[in-house]
Amino acid sequence: MSENLETNLNDYLMEQRYFSMEQSTLQGRRAFGIFFINIAISISSGSILSEIAFRYNLPLYSYGIIWLIVFGLVFGLQFKKFRIIFSSIRQRMKNSTKWPLQIKAINGLCWALPFALIGIFPELTQYLLLLGIGLGNASTFVFMKKLSNLTNKEQLIVGIVSLVLIFPAFLIDSSMFPETQDIAVLFSRLFIGLSYAIGGLYALYSKQ
Repeated sequence: MSENLETNLNDYLMEQRYFSMEQSTLQGRRAFGIFFINIAISISSGSILSEIAFRYNLPLYSYGIIWLIVFGLVFGLQFKKFRIIFSSIRQRMKNSTKWPLQIKAINGLCWALPFALIGIFPELTQYLLLLGIGLGNASTFVFMKKLSNLTNKEQLIVGIVSLVLIFPAFLIDSSMFPETQDIAVLFSRLFIGLSYAIGGLYALYSKQ
């Protein structure tokens, strides 16, 4: 009888541990969902306001002010909520600090190289923006899954959608606005916002 009681107790503790891990995973996913949606709002709003500033020939420093104000308002107005959210995000991202140096380097290149190439090929800005977000998020998903045993599907969704939208960005640039790159860049940024919105909505409403 004591053996049966001990077995039942162990089973109960394992179930509780599994339930706790599942709740933690769902909480982390929800935190990323809210985070991604707010990124989408910030990028979309900042992009539209930057285009307006460009049309009115405002000085270059105004773009930086616009982006700071937009991100500050979106995240600042929800400061208390984001204190909890960032703790969940930070907990998940700690896993990447344990990766081998070469993996960190590859992941860093996936994020940084496309953006660095904008300085060399400014005429390709609209494509390199999407490429950087796509490769960065997709590579982070792959390494998180392989090395940290975490399946952050919302991050993969952001990466895949961003990469897929390179083709529509090319069509818009080549057929609709061939002489106005600023509009092409605007659409590219809006596509990035759309990618984060889709990933965020998946994270919020997925039960898996």
